[in-house]
Amino acid sequence: MKSLKYNILCVISFATLLAPSLSSCSDEPSSENFVTFTGEMASDYLKNREQYSEFKDIVERAGLMDLLSTYGHYTCFVPSNDAVNNYLSSIGKSSVSDLTDADCDTIARTHLVNNMYTTIEMSQDRLPTANMLGRYIATSSGFDENNNAVIYLEGVSKILFELQDDSVENGVMQPIDKVIEKSNNYISDLLRDNPRISTFYNALLATDVISEIMKVEDESYDRTAYPRYYYKSHTWNEVGWVPDTKKYGYTVFVEPDELLESKYGIAKGDLHALYNKACELYDPVYPEDVSKEGHSFDHLTDSINPLHRYMQYHILTRYTAGTSDLTPMDVNIGKVNGAFGFEESLINPVDWFQTLLPHTMIKVEKLTLADYLGNGTRGERYINRRYDNTYKIEGSHIDATIESDVIHDGLNGHYFYVDDIVAFSYDVQNKVQNMRIRMDFSTVFPEVMTNGLRFEGDPTKDDDASRPDDSATPKNGRNYYFPLGYLDGVTFSNCYVVLRRPHINFWSWQGDEWNLFGDYDFTFRLPPIPYSGDWQIRLGFCAIETRGVMQVYFDGVPQGIPLDMTKYLNSEMYIGDRFVTDEGPGAYDKMTDEEKAEEQKLLKNLGAYRAPRSIFHFSTSDKFFFVGNERTYRRILCQTYMDATKDHYIRFRVASDGKQGNNNEFMLDYLEMVPKSVYGVDSDGEMEDDL
Repeated sequence: MKSLKYNILCVISFATLLAPSLSSCSDEPSSENFVTFTGEMASDYLKNREQYSEFKDIVERAGLMDLLSTYGHYTCFVPSNDAVNNYLSSIGKSSVSDLTDADCDTIARTHLVNNMYTTIEMSQDRLPTANMLGRYIATSSGFDENNNAVIYLEGVSKILFELQDDSVENGVMQPIDKVIEKSNNYISDLLRDNPRISTFYNALLATDVISEIMKVEDESYDRTAYPRYYYKSHTWNEVGWVPDTKKYGYTVFVEPDELLESKYGIAKGDLHALYNKACELYDPVYPEDVSKEGHSFDHLTDSINPLHRYMQYHILTRYTAGTSDLTPMDVNIGKVNGAFGFEESLINPVDWFQTLLPHTMIKVEKLTLADYLGNGTRGERYINRRYDNTYKIEGSHIDATIESDVIHDGLNGHYFYVDDIVAFSYDVQNKVQNMRIRMDFSTVFPEVMTNGLRFEGDPTKDDDASRPDDSATPKNGRNYYFPLGYLDGVTFSNCYVVLRRPHINFWSWQGDEWNLFGDYDFTFRLPPIPYSGDWQIRLGFCAIETRGVMQVYFDGVPQGIPLDMTKYLNSEMYIGDRFVTDEGPGAYDKMTDEEKAEEQKLLKNLGAYRAPRSIFHFSTSDKFFFVGNERTYRRILCQTYMDATKDHYIRFRVASDGKQGNNNEFMLDYLEMVPKSVYGVDSDGEMEDDL
């Protein structure tokens, strides 16, 4: 996804008009808003400068020069001849001619990104778009020998200050002083090679959790076996592709040796002391396993062993290349400066991710609320934090540091340092995660993030609604559909499962949405809940006349009346003209607390809730909040007892009369799993918080 600062090629003012309609139509900016450069193409830039002749030869050997001579949107990191020769010397080569064509292809594609980035847009700890090898380049800020503020790549190579942000017709040229190298080692190898985390690595070996992070890619997956899928969602004619790859990946949170020793007295390499700490943390959560044989230090590979559980919980079942991936995308456009879709003055942006420890999740939170910072730092990300009027649990800070002497990003994973122990402790289970769990559907399925599909394309741009852009590289990004078997825990028949790329003006939380088309029968495994008890499962969506009707099942049992996605909250099915409508904050905010509580109770009895007050979309340079729209609401799918030690499934089966709307179009936007401690308010004048 391209950065949304929109100062493309220096600081260019962003100006675009977004239509305020329901379905999110927006016109392309007029031609006067584009800057045209009348100079060279990227290919000419390389050919016309002798100091880059070695890299030019590499690009030509890779067969990519013709690509750089065509119109597109490229960032090219250009190593000088000295940089190339130093690299060749380091690998025992004397000239470019000693490289194979495959070597040249790897080097060239490592330095090319199919999107334009100036240095001012490199504000995160990685580039938002992967390079042409599908790998993300780590970025960090620093100073050069003349005290100029510069950007470092992979902690080693720097963009040359006096030559940075050089524009060409089809992109941005960024001269650098060293060849960029990306490790092709597994995440397990990277952990092994870092002497600062030897206790953590040795525990991975001793518990054999290391064997659970070895998958890289499903080589049997063949995207060419699947044609493009043309469909209509509301008024938009679109096309979907299957993903290019089916990769597996892992994200690991690591306590350095120094932390374990200084804070917990666990000496470097002392696995027995780490095991004792794991017992302290996990025995209260799994008391039934304490007396079992697998619990002892002699059985560290057993699934019930505390140290085994401790290590599993540090690992997410998805790849994230930087801290910016761990919470929703940040944008800087109009009145939005932060995580898109979150009113950061009301709520911290949060994501939830499953771990290798069965039936557990980690909560990751970016701090934005000034009144609840505690010892935390605004804008930083924390694991399992709950700092509010009820609890003061600080959580573990995630360190975004990019080191020059050790590598954190590998072929199948990435690791981060943390400043405190990460564990599914009693307090995490019963306090931190005893709350409403809200997840965008693109975070429910790990494959979406691992394969770089979550924030695809440019969300500030709409496509032509009358016809799909089915070129090889659509200018605004792709929509995707998923073959059966691609998403773990998902089964379906007689339908297409489509992920529509983000649009900032869609009535979809965080801009993207999932659609089902056809006579669908779709089942997915719910994310895990922290503890057993009564839970309410909700679906957030936007009701539109082109959609259909479905029946929901929980663990195979039908739940209530069908969900009709053509019915608004101001329909007679719900509360009719008693519903206060305003795309707000407006009329809803003018209601008294008693009126809000009364309305919530009425809607709850009808199986629905307004949308949260803290989420919005973007239109006509302003925020429009979902809470005031009769079409964006939450429907209760079921309310039932759930066993936290077991998998649970939701099934959606078409119940439309014939091919209703756009082929029974059905929308999944976000999921909520809500414990009774939150939803179970029923006294007069009380209500569940509306955030």
